[in-house]
Amino acid sequence: MNSSPAPAVNHSAERSALIASVAFPILIIIGGLVGYFAPTVVEPVSGWTTWLLGAVMFGMGLTLKVQDFAVIAKKPLPVVIGVIAQFVIMPLIAVLVTWLLRLPPEIAAGVILVGCAPGGTTSNVVTFLSRGDVALSVAMTSVSTLLAPIMTPLLTLWLAGQYLPVSAGSMAVSTVKMVLIPVVLGLTITFFLPKFAQLITPALPWISVVAIAMIVAIIVRGSREQIPQAGLIVLVAVMIHNLLGYALGYLTGKATGQNESTSRTIAVEVGMQNSGLAATLANAYMTPLAALPGVLFSVWHTLSGSLFAMTMRVKDDKARKAAATV
Repeated sequence: MNSSPAPAVNHSAERSALIASVAFPILIIIGGLVGYFAPTVVEPVSGWTTWLLGAVMFGMGLTLKVQDFAVIAKKPLPVVIGVIAQFVIMPLIAVLVTWLLRLPPEIAAGVILVGCAPGGTTSNVVTFLSRGDVALSVAMTSVSTLLAPIMTPLLTLWLAGQYLPVSAGSMAVSTVKMVLIPVVLGLTITFFLPKFAQLITPALPWISVVAIAMIVAIIVRGSREQIPQAGLIVLVAVMIHNLLGYALGYLTGKATGQNESTSRTIAVEVGMQNSGLAATLANAYMTPLAALPGVLFSVWHTLSGSLFAMTMRVKDDKARKAAATV
């Protein structure tokens, strides 16, 4: 197979994506700081997490088109590899991290729940910046998201049930309400009212990040007393989890004979989780402390995603310079 990276895209789109990738973690960090230092500001919206996540997933549905799913028919093997890796590699890494770091039960359950979540919507932007296969990234995110109501609760029950009681049935119902229904509703509106969807699409990334920042603020407010004691070890766990996800996702692509662009896409899809979903479910069905890994993952993976994209672009530049000197 061809091992060359995907061709460069237009500078305007690349600049917009770059601005978004830089602004997102900043706004999420601001949300966390507000939740920690100004909890009374967040108190009036403390029960909004389910609705906020639903808004994020509705926005994702509005960005999808029926033809996005055609990629599954055109490239079924990479999609299957990516989705299987998503629900195998990240849960297993989470279990390994909890064991190596000897995490307390609540934090261990939260880390495992993050590992059992589907791919994150930010992964599509990071794939774009990494010069991966954006269409394939959208397909992988969509499939893993649609499977989430089944896979996330079952995997969490299996792997985290030893740490905290897990109500897989209730979690599955909530995931359908927060993820599946909003995504399908957004996709339906895009299909029947394409002009309306196109009109509001430019605002969707910013609506999504504000909603995620609000979720972060709400959950940080709920766990602010435990953060000084647990924050550092949770951050270490999140960083190891995420970075190993990128590495093993990339190696999975290469080991299965995928080209460079596809391998980068699999790496991003595996490494970046829908941590907003994980944090919301943990807050609802576990404890605020169990939601902390999802919060820190939201901040960290947007930063690490930008670093991953930068690394891939430097790699491309070196390869081009080496080819020019031959």
